Amino acid sequence: MSNNLNINWYPGHMAKTKRQIMEDLKLVDIIIEILDARIPISSQNPDINQITQNKKKIILLNKYDLADEKENKKWIEYFNKNNQKVLLVDSVSGKGINETIRLIQKEMEEDLKKIVDKGRIGRKIRVMIVGIPNVGKSSFINRIAKKTSAEVGNKPGVTKQKQWIRINDKVELLDTPGVLWPKFESEKVGINLAITGTIKDDILELTEIAYSLTKFLLENYRENLIQRYSLDEKQIEEILNQDKSENENIYEIMQLIGKKRGAVASGGRIDDDKTSKIILDDFRSGKLGKITIEKIS
Repeated sequence: MSNNLNINWYPGHMAKTKRQIMEDLKLVDIIIEILDARIPISSQNPDINQITQNKKKIILLNKYDLADEKENKKWIEYFNKNNQKVLLVDSVSGKGINETIRLIQKEMEEDLKKIVDKGRIGRKIRVMIVGIPNVGKSSFINRIAKKTSAEVGNKPGVTKQKQWIRINDKVELLDTPGVLWPKFESEKVGINLAITGTIKDDILELTEIAYSLTKFLLENYRENLIQRYSLDEKQIEEILNQDKSENENIYEIMQLIGKKRGAVASGGRIDDDKTSKIILDDFRSGKLGKITIEKIS
């Protein structure tokens, strides 16, 4: 296992996106930040809190259907304790979308009354969605806008490329690339983003990502691993208690999974890449069960 991630996220691109978001913030009433429910902290760009601190904000824990239900509850409590509005959503099935629209309207109720009192009738709530790449932002926008939503058109004084998508008669969405690249505060954040597929598999060594996931599962969700790959619990225990390094023991269990799944190369050798891909794909698709990587300690 290496100690450095050495991932370059093109800071120039990040700076440009940050400027764009800060400029667009002036046009909106409320921010929706999409996080991955399996890694809520790792999937949050620290810049978001800083640049959106004066705006109302709703946090959406997306892909919650793939996450551990007990941990989902703990994360909801965590954000609530920090006075942050939070909801569980699944952009693929559409669960939580209607609740999101209701919460947007509830959060803006008083502000809209003040606007009406000033004589401005029919003013829509303007929303911006932010998140790091591959966290489900596009799926969420397609869901909330029901794909058929017509563009509302340009607002006076707003540049041509800014389009507003009508959500309902009260809410509209600013369709901009509200995406910031992740920031790797630690190696662990990078590994978490790699495990969930938020950053592409070719950026890090595939076996290294699968190794980290297997180690985590053996420590936290061993039963899931045993059931999925029909492993012998006693044998797993014996391998882990061998007088070898932890790396070797966990690698041996990965080899066992590869063998069970037929990831065998010529000469009977276990194909590490194929095995790693099987373990990662099974986790990402939910075949290993509902799993949360980032737990509240």
